Formats: sequence, C-alpha cells, structure tokens
Amino acid sequence: MDLEELNLYEAAAEEQMQAAVAHLDDALSHIRAGKASPKLLDPIKIEYYGTLSPLSSCATVLVPDARTIAIQPWEKKLIGEIEKAIINSNIGLTPSNNGEIIRLTMPPLTEERRRELAKQCKAEAETAKMSIRNARREAIEEFKKLQKDGLPEDVEKDAEEAMQKTHDKYIKQVDELYAAKEKEIMTV
Repeated sequence: MDLEELNLYEAAAEEQMQAAVAHLDDALSHIRAGKASPKLLDPIKIEYYGTLSPLSSCATVLVPDARTIAIQPWEKKLIGEIEKAIINSNIGLTPSNNGEIIRLTMPPLTEERRRELAKQCKAEAETAKMSIRNARREAIEEFKKLQKDGLPEDVEKDAEEAMQKTHDKYIKQVDELYAAKEKEIMTV
C-alpha cells in the first residue's frame, strides 16, 4: 500500500513538472523574437458567422519569409474585420492588404527591446523552475508523511533521491528552452 502511494506521489510530481515545462514552452513561443510566427496571432479572435473565432479558423496563415506573416481570409469580406482585430490587438503590428492578402511585416528589434524580451523570458523560466521546485518539495513532504506511517526509511530516502533526479532533469529542460529562446532573441 505504501509503495503504491509513493509511486502516485512521484507520478503526480512528475506530471506537475512536465506541465511547468509545457507551459514555459507555450509562453516562450508567444514572445515575439523579431521572427514571424503564426503563434503571434493566436490571441486574435474574429467575428465569423456570429461567433468569435480564432483567426486560424477563418483564414489561412502563412509565413513566406522570416519577417512576414501572410493572412489569406477564406472570404474577402473578412479582410476589414481581420485588419481591425489585428490593429485592436496588442501584438504591435500594422497590417497592409492588397484586397486579397493581409501582410504583417515584423520590424527589426532594437537592442533595448531585445533585452526587455530576454528579461521577460528569464522571468517565465524562473516561474517554471519555481513550479518544478514546489512539485519536488510537496512530493518529499508526502514521502516523509509515509515514512511516519511505516514506510521504511531507506525506501523514503531512495524516493527522495529519485525525485531529485527527476527535478534536475526538468530544470535542465527549462534552462535549455530559455537558452534557445534567449539566443533567438539576441541574434540580430
């Protein structure tokens, strides 16, 4: 019984750690690094047949080159609506259209803006690390409770060591994600 509980706590902690890394990956993908990415448009919603729909469900979004996003609405009447939604969003890009396709051109980032974005990425990475550390701490507290309830001390210590290794693995993943995003931002 105790070993089953121990395994449950280990699995729950690892699941929390995986979720923290996945959340970080998602958060970093939405930070504009001077390169065009369709994910930048994820928060934009368009009035389409009476409901607010994601831009991707009423237009084709392409990235023809590193600095341009092309949006081709499925219906021409949506061009004005899409442009208005982009302007009203806080992504900081100005759309231009030729009557069929809307283009968004990514301006080059200033050195100061690059530093701000790198700082924002670091904060996101620290938040993820905090979540991972909290998951480890909670699991170890549960292991200690199980030991008080009769779990052998050596089994509890082995579980703590395994949890530390799991923690280290996910912290390394966070560091790698952060380093890659920082490099992407700081590369001119």
